[in-house]
Amino acid sequence: MWCPKLGRALRESAFDHLAADLQERRAQHLYRVRKMLDSAQGPEIICDGKPYICFCSNDYLGLAQHPAIISAAKKAMDDYGFGSGASHLVIGHSRVHHELEEALADFTGRSRALLFSTGYMANMGAIRGLLGQNDVVIEDQLNHASLLDGGWLSRARFSRYQHASAAGLAAHLEGVDTQTSRTLVVTDGVFSMDGDLAPLSDLAELTQAQGAWLMVDDAHGFGVLGRQGRGAVDHFGLTQNDVPVLVGTFGKAFGTAGAFVAGSEMLIESLIQHARSYIYTTAMPPAVAAATRAALSVLESDEWRRDRLAQLIRQFRAGANALGLSVLPSETPIQPLMVGDAMKSLAISQALADEGLLIGAIRPPTVPKGTARLRITLSATHTETHVNRLLDALDKARKVFDLGS
Repeated sequence: MWCPKLGRALRESAFDHLAADLQERRAQHLYRVRKMLDSAQGPEIICDGKPYICFCSNDYLGLAQHPAIISAAKKAMDDYGFGSGASHLVIGHSRVHHELEEALADFTGRSRALLFSTGYMANMGAIRGLLGQNDVVIEDQLNHASLLDGGWLSRARFSRYQHASAAGLAAHLEGVDTQTSRTLVVTDGVFSMDGDLAPLSDLAELTQAQGAWLMVDDAHGFGVLGRQGRGAVDHFGLTQNDVPVLVGTFGKAFGTAGAFVAGSEMLIESLIQHARSYIYTTAMPPAVAAATRAALSVLESDEWRRDRLAQLIRQFRAGANALGLSVLPSETPIQPLMVGDAMKSLAISQALADEGLLIGAIRPPTVPKGTARLRITLSATHTETHVNRLLDALDKARKVFDLGS
């Protein structure tokens, strides 16, 4: 006879391992805590009720508050309401969605583009939608979690090559019969935790020679690099033939939300049929699509934003080098300051917060063990004064915490 008290006790004990895991994370200084933003995104924000200069946002061009983007969203809400009501394949695909896809295809020099609700869904959908259990997927070992998860869940044979190494990729491609197995090579364009670029020209040449496909997630390069912000692929002068699968997101330089995959007619039609994260989810609100279309126009026209961002990156790197700080060699808005120890990175982050500067401490498992860091990000809307304040605070932290190159 079933005893309700026993059943309740068994249910409670089943969660004991969760409590132990959380306690272990706290003890290892790996526990994550959310902050509460009380203002719009920008270089100066209110977080948890306090003012800060923010150096941890991915709003690289400062578009999250742009009036033209906000106005476009409001007009779309007047025309369409807010929610899209259904998936793209039922009745959620509005004209503003379609116009954005056409504009993205034109901007990226691809035949077509397909919208996804998030970058995570775009990567998962593209990898699993293209591959099956008899296929092969090979990824950079420092790829974003969404790319790695897409590889693991694709059912294809999955391996990882040494970070940013064409030679490492070549070794993994040896013995792969690309005539009988579809082979997808996947890399970030700009790596989100290191700020470095993948050697896309070398990877494209190698994958073409081996009969494989190259997929690039350009979440952190799109809008920042290349002609008018066309991204890392354009930065290297590569085309749709070189990079058949291109992913971009809107939550960084665009200042909105969502993502897209761009490529050939055959690629996009295949994803419409097979990408589960496209088929089985509600389309992004039309207002978000309209705002993103407006962001694309601003991004194309405002070259000064990229010029300003590049100037601030140079200013920061020159100052950090003069202080002897261990900043990784990145020419992108992502400027990681290596610390190593997770507890130390948290302590430095808190010391900087006490100075009015908000910078995230990035710890395992987001980065490999022993490589905890402060992930400093710059925006076109920062000022030289903001950067000088950052350098002054880092100089103080350098002396207290023995930060050096």
